[in-house]
Amino acid sequence: MISVLAGGVGAARFLSGLQQVTEAEDIVAIVNTGDDTVMHGLSISPDIDTVTYTLAAAIDPERGWGLRNETWRSMEALDRFGAVRPAGSRAGERWFNLGDTDLATHFYRTSRLAEGASLTEVTDEIRRAFGVRVRIVPMSDDRVSTLVHLAADGRVVSFQEYFVGMRHSVAVSRVEFDGADAAAFTDLALLRDAECVVIAPSNPVVSIGPLRALAGVDEVLAARRHSVVAISPIVAGAALKGPADRMLTELGMEPSVVGVARLYAPVCGTLVIDEQDAALAPAVEACGVRCVTTDTIMSRPGVGETLARTVLGAALTGGD
Repeated sequence: MISVLAGGVGAARFLSGLQQVTEAEDIVAIVNTGDDTVMHGLSISPDIDTVTYTLAAAIDPERGWGLRNETWRSMEALDRFGAVRPAGSRAGERWFNLGDTDLATHFYRTSRLAEGASLTEVTDEIRRAFGVRVRIVPMSDDRVSTLVHLAADGRVVSFQEYFVGMRHSVAVSRVEFDGADAAAFTDLALLRDAECVVIAPSNPVVSIGPLRALAGVDEVLAARRHSVVAISPIVAGAALKGPADRMLTELGMEPSVVGVARLYAPVCGTLVIDEQDAALAPAVEACGVRCVTTDTIMSRPGVGETLARTVLGAALTGGD
């Protein structure tokens, strides 16, 4: 069993490559749910859906989220209610778009949760409905909400308000994971008993951070760190997608592979970095983490598979 701690787009692309080089049934994707939200009364799990749609080859390749060949007629129809919506009402908001076919996933998830099913059960049902062979599990069946503290005025907003509503264009002063203290990790045996654990190239603060905030996760990873391999989401000082580089800077951390190495050193024996950062390999290893250099930019054909082979090879040879 290969367990992968996963966020959204970068993790989904890595998992897609990984299932090309090893048995899909041997892979478990443990996915961040800290950015789950409720919109229009529907339960939305953005990272789970991105991983599911990508592994099903159904993802929109341009946006990197949602379903391909999507239409937006339901969202567009909400415009007619703009003139009558009372002040302060959030009914019919348009800032978080849901495609017409994507809505079916949220309808199903919401109804099943209302029937008493766990998020783990519903995620597996959706995964099987899309024909995905990789096992996909949420990090917890308990609620954990990523909250972002804005630097300008101290306001606290949900992750989706920051990421989508504000287009992650505002500075942050702190990130917290509300509910993490009481939430239970899905199953620590998935980390303890895996042949290796991979930390996917996801935002280390808001994608991997919520998983690590859950009780027991860091302790289990630290106990087996020689077989834990992380992939840096930072390349040449910048995030390939999303605000990871800016968040690291705003939170007082270095936005580089060295900064990532410092964050992961307690739980990870090996960090895989992109060839563009090869000169920083000695500085990474000075953090107590073995460094492996390869092409990590998976928007190019074949890179995902090569990266997956490199990661598996690194896990087999160990990081201590």
